[in-house]
Amino acid sequence: MELVETFGQAAKTAIGFFWKSGWAFVLGYTISAMIQAFMPKAQLTRQIGTPGLRSVGIASLFGAISSSCSFAALAAARSLLAKGAHFVATVAFMFASTNLVIELGILIFIFLGWQFLVAEVIGGVILIAVSSVLIRLSYPRSWIEAARESAEQEAPDEAESFDWRQRITSLDGWTRVGRGFVMEWQMVWQEILIGFTLAGFIAVFVPDSVWKAIFLAEQAQGGEAGFLLVLQNAMVAPFVAAATFIGSMGNIPLATILASSGVLFAGIMGFIYSDLMVPPLVKVNAKYYGWRVALYIAAVMYVSIVATAIILHYGFDFAGMLPESTRRAGDVATFAIDYTFWLNIVALMAVAGLTWLSRRRAAFEEGDDGHDHDHDHGNGSGLSLQDGVAALAVLALIVGMGIWLLG
Repeated sequence: MELVETFGQAAKTAIGFFWKSGWAFVLGYTISAMIQAFMPKAQLTRQIGTPGLRSVGIASLFGAISSSCSFAALAAARSLLAKGAHFVATVAFMFASTNLVIELGILIFIFLGWQFLVAEVIGGVILIAVSSVLIRLSYPRSWIEAARESAEQEAPDEAESFDWRQRITSLDGWTRVGRGFVMEWQMVWQEILIGFTLAGFIAVFVPDSVWKAIFLAEQAQGGEAGFLLVLQNAMVAPFVAAATFIGSMGNIPLATILASSGVLFAGIMGFIYSDLMVPPLVKVNAKYYGWRVALYIAAVMYVSIVATAIILHYGFDFAGMLPESTRRAGDVATFAIDYTFWLNIVALMAVAGLTWLSRRRAAFEEGDDGHDHDHDHGNGSGLSLQDGVAALAVLALIVGMGIWLLG
């Protein structure tokens, strides 16, 4: 009976995560859809063909206004490489599209606090800078050229040019926003569902002692953490993230659990930045470029993440701003008639309006959505492993909430 009751509590916690962040997802993806609908991308794409600072900066901006879906980020990066983007700029785009997007920032603010949001933005810039230097020092030219030739064979059409002032004042422009919003959700809902469900069950079933053991948190209590402990946290975090198989948005509740378990700041940030290190995403890169380049990208990302986490830790420590989240997963996953309730009501109204706009867009285009999204989970055709895991997550939530309501 105790196990059954715990199962119900885990499902309630997971749904509490959804409830707390529902309005934030709607706000973030609405803003993202507006930026993508109203900002011409063709000019940006043509200016990232070198490894220089300006090219990397534009690629990072391009990434920050793109989809936060990890799979879509990899597909878009392949498209950029095929269109002539330099590999350094392509990797910068990948990091920015999964670490500097608006919706991720809102989620970090809700679950971890504003200090972690500031750290995420600063660290994202450092992460891109470190990876750019690493690639320029170790650039495997023949490998990358072969990967570019492979990507060019499946390159989509060039990004469109348009007058954003005319589009933003037209119904056509806003139907594009609605269509973009719906497409974003179609791409990320499984990652979010799996990540939040897993986080809810981990929060209840996995004791803090497990995380304390993995990250040696007991050694950091009662005194200042030494360099070796900071290094250990930073190095272990990407492997923990990879073991969860969760990309991008879904790992923020888990980061909250780590923070409340005494994991060092370096470990938490290393975990958050490792969304592109999960095995399914490495496999997608292997499909796009071959295993040689995919493993090279993973190695560059790993070293960059570890270095960035350490730099952030000591930089914030030196400034006396080392953040420590006091929020626990159970405290975040609460239900009440408060600002979250009313914001979720407004969000549901926005979803209804955006869905209506999306349907109008679909009718106008007769099935052609006009976007460049290429959402490939690496499964080819038919049902994927992620489809099965998402179905299990839904079943676990339904059964668990039934237990909790009847208990």
